Amino acid sequence: MNILFLSLTKITKSSFEAQNIYLDLIKSFEREGHAITILSPIQKREKDIYIDKFERGNITVYNLQIDNITKTNVFQKVLAMFTVNYHFKKNIRRINNSHFDLLLYTTPPITLYGTVKTAKKTFKAKTYLLLKDIFPQNAVDLNMLSIFNPLYWYFRQKEKKYYQISDYIGTMSKANTEYLLKHNKGLKADCVEECPNTITPISIHLTDEERQAIRYKYRLPQDKTLFVYGGTLGKPQGIDFIIDVLRKNETNTETFILIIGSGAMFNKLNKEFQVSNFQNAKLLKQLPKEDYETMLNACDVGLVFLDYRFTIPNFPSRLLSYLQASLPVLAATDPNTDLKDVILDGKFGFWCKSNNVEKFNSLMNRLTDEQLRKDMGRRGRNYLETHYTTDVAANTILKHFRN
Repeated sequence: MNILFLSLTKITKSSFEAQNIYLDLIKSFEREGHAITILSPIQKREKDIYIDKFERGNITVYNLQIDNITKTNVFQKVLAMFTVNYHFKKNIRRINNSHFDLLLYTTPPITLYGTVKTAKKTFKAKTYLLLKDIFPQNAVDLNMLSIFNPLYWYFRQKEKKYYQISDYIGTMSKANTEYLLKHNKGLKADCVEECPNTITPISIHLTDEERQAIRYKYRLPQDKTLFVYGGTLGKPQGIDFIIDVLRKNETNTETFILIIGSGAMFNKLNKEFQVSNFQNAKLLKQLPKEDYETMLNACDVGLVFLDYRFTIPNFPSRLLSYLQASLPVLAATDPNTDLKDVILDGKFGFWCKSNNVEKFNSLMNRLTDEQLRKDMGRRGRNYLETHYTTDVAANTILKHFRN
């Protein structure tokens, strides 16, 4: 089978050397003998890594240049979302003499509707949407967009068309599926299914000396329970709550918080670190993927933050890295995500609402128990290997095309 994947994540030659929820899935398709063509964007600020085309085994990657769409302000992000469809459609012409059986694409953004429509007509391919974000409702939840704004209705119509043109929609969780069907009455239930974020797990085993060396390198305490957050730092993460957590934790003698990431709210958080002069926390810019995965194995607990105002059920992919490293998970989120149900049912962590600093602090204290952490971490790794390996997602998608 020939597969065309429209990626909003940049893909370079080195990308294949690290874990990635999309590339792990693509490599799984390749192992089954399928040929994959990828259209991958390179943002303007990254033009120095632009390569027109490259091949890796049975995978062909075409790069295309687009405006900056991530790690930028809201205005630039919206502008880029309007223009990204043009760039993708233009590059469809580069491969219009090919044949594809399956067209695979994601959200965000929803503004690739025109590209999907053109590609579906051109190649007469079945279409599969990997739903990773529910926009524009997420922007409404965070007061970034109003339902009285014409832009909301423009994006809402694009969203509906995006769903309608998709033969199949894979959601991240059960709550995602239920939300999608409830708020989009025209969708057929048998076309919407759970297709979660997945990875091909690896094992990184550090000796006690190696763990100590990593902590020493980054000037992290050796004698405290090390809580780590790694990932995007933006409005969806509820930065004000994170700041409240950091302030509260300053009086705790047994815990230390490490935050690693980048995003629109990084500077705000960095300024707070400078003003408050936190002694019980550290902020690092995003690390290379391999360094980050190794760092996790020198930590004790993985943190997940989501703004408590969300009405859509987000399901952050950073959970996978924590489970891979056998870390227990402490999540502070809105009550609508079923991430909390997965964590509690799997017995590999704790959860509280992300507007309750006192509860969060008490849960941190509970996780200073080393044996509790080990038990939860082991259950988390087992949960990953049962529910979130790449074969789970690949089989979910390919079952529609086996015959």
